[in-house]
Amino acid sequence: MIRLAGISKQYASISAVRDVDLSIPAGCIYGIIGKSGAGKSTLLRVMSLLEAPDQGEVYYNEERVDTLSGRELLARRRKMGMIFQNFNLLGSRNVTGNISYPLEIAGRHKKQIQERVDELLSLVDIRDKRKARLRELSGGQKQRVAIARALAANPEVLFCDEATSALDPQTTRSILSLIRELRGKLKLTVVLITHQMAVIQAICGEVAVMERGRVVEQGTVETVFTDPKTPAAKDLIHVQQ
Repeated sequence: MIRLAGISKQYASISAVRDVDLSIPAGCIYGIIGKSGAGKSTLLRVMSLLEAPDQGEVYYNEERVDTLSGRELLARRRKMGMIFQNFNLLGSRNVTGNISYPLEIAGRHKKQIQERVDELLSLVDIRDKRKARLRELSGGQKQRVAIARALAANPEVLFCDEATSALDPQTTRSILSLIRELRGKLKLTVVLITHQMAVIQAICGEVAVMERGRVVEQGTVETVFTDPKTPAAKDLIHVQQ
C-alpha cells in the first residue's frame, strides 16, 4: 500500500529523517514509535504528502506520489484522513459544522453533506452531539468528531499523529477500539504515530522504532515487544513496563 524508499528530510542543520525505507501493507494498523524528536511526525508529514522529501521516493500502490503537484496532489491527499493530539477542530463551528467542512470544501451538494454527516455521526457514535459546541464536549468526544471529519471524504488511509496522547487511559482504550472497528468496517490502512508502547501493543500489528531520524528496528509488534534487538526499542519497552 505505502512504500518509502530512502526518505530523508532536513531542516537547516537538523536531519529530521535519515534514509528511511518502510513498507506498510494495505489494511493493517501500523505503528511508528519513538521518543520526542525521533522524527516520527516529520516522517508522517512526508508520508501524507504534506511535505516533500529532500531525498527518496514515496509510493502508494506502486505509484510514485511525492512528485505530484496541483490537482493530482490534491486528489491524492483527499484519499487520506488525519487526526491529531489536539483535535484541530474549528471552534467557530458546532459538531455538524466541523464534520461537514471538508465536504463543503470539496463542493458537495447540501443534501449529500447532510446524509454523509448523519452517517458519520452514527459511525463514531455521537448522534446526540450533532448540534453541540466544542466547549460542551469531552476530550474523547472531540476526538470522535475529528475522526468523523477525517473520514468524511472516504479516505483509503487514516493517519493518527499522537491521537490519544491528550486522553486519559479509559478514553484512550475507547478511541483505539473505535479505530480498530473502523479499520475493519471501512477497509482502511491506519498509520499510528506515538511515543507510547502500550498504545502500539494494544492496536498495531506491525511497528517501526525510530531514533534520531532513522528506523532502527521494525517487525511484528509481538516480535519487537518480546525480543527487542536495539537499545531504542528496549528503552521504550522498559519505560512502559
